[in-house]
Amino acid sequence: MEKVKLSEKFMLTIREANIYFGIGEKKMRRIAEDNEGSFALFTGNRYLIIRPLMEQYFMELAKKGGQADAESDTRR
Repeated sequence: MEKVKLSEKFMLTIREANIYFGIGEKKMRRIAEDNEGSFALFTGNRYLIIRPLMEQYFMELAKKGGQADAESDTRR
């Protein structure tokens, strides 16, 4: 079976998103929890990240100057 590159996958697990985006696993899980329904889905017992939507989310954050809105503030 051929292995699909992370950059070609539509949905990523927390661990795959951690590798792809270069964000710590714990931080990625918190971002997913805070944004469930927008780019993260909780299915079964795990979060799945919709890669194109998360890329778009990061682009929008970058346009705002990196300031996260209140609902995605994961500093604890």
